[in-house]
Amino acid sequence: MYRVKQLFGGHLTLWGYDAQVGEAMAMICALNKMTRADIQESVRIT
Repeated sequence: MYRVKQLFGGHLTLWGYDAQVGEAMAMICALNKMTRADIQESVRIT
């Protein structure tokens, strides 16, 4: 939740509950896409 608040602001802008849920889900989906794009494949070195 900390990363979401840092990137997208600390509050929701929409008023209705369903709209807030949609807004939060959109933020989480965007964060997941950014995270997946940044993850590098790790390889164990022996």
